[in-house]
Amino acid sequence: MKVIALNGSPHRNGNTAYALNVVGKILQNEGIDFEIVEIGGHPVRGCIACNQCAENENGKCAFTNDILNDTLLKMKEADGIIIASPVYYSGIAGTMKCFLDRAFYVASANGGWFRHKVGASVVAVRRTGGSLTFNALNQYLSISEMLVPTSNYWNVIHGLEPGDAAQDAEGVQIMQVLGKNMAWMLKMREQTKGIEPKADEKVFTNFIR
Repeated sequence: MKVIALNGSPHRNGNTAYALNVVGKILQNEGIDFEIVEIGGHPVRGCIACNQCAENENGKCAFTNDILNDTLLKMKEADGIIIASPVYYSGIAGTMKCFLDRAFYVASANGGWFRHKVGASVVAVRRTGGSLTFNALNQYLSISEMLVPTSNYWNVIHGLEPGDAAQDAEGVQIMQVLGKNMAWMLKMREQTKGIEPKADEKVFTNFIR
């Protein structure tokens, strides 16, 4: 089994990365492969709702000049996905938001790749906005019918300078518990393959009559 973690921070060695490594260490101790993919330091453009990913049915975004399509294949093949972001103005960092909008749309438009994968959100914040960002990240997981492990508090760790998060004892424990629960859920999922409910055909409605 393997978990892909997406670091939405432009700082490779910042507090978001620290939190992911805490979770990753627990997963690795449970025999689960773990890889961090750096998203925040790359130029990633936003979705323009061209719908080419659905029309072409090739599993790719129409924009091919950034890291999205290659990373998307890793996400498709993984058993678990962690999406992580620092807090920018009480929300997801812009580059990460652009990436998630496109990645999750392509996955949905090409057969629901992430359905019943194990998915978790992780947030690093200096002071406030952590819960708002955590909730925003979780929207991607829930709409994709992913299995979401929990911790003993919301998955938020605090710090400003790189390394500060290590001093947030409660935040560190939250990430450790998340890692344990995620490993357990991945193993349960592995044991129940083949008996999961079939996907329903999506019903689309709007409010224009």
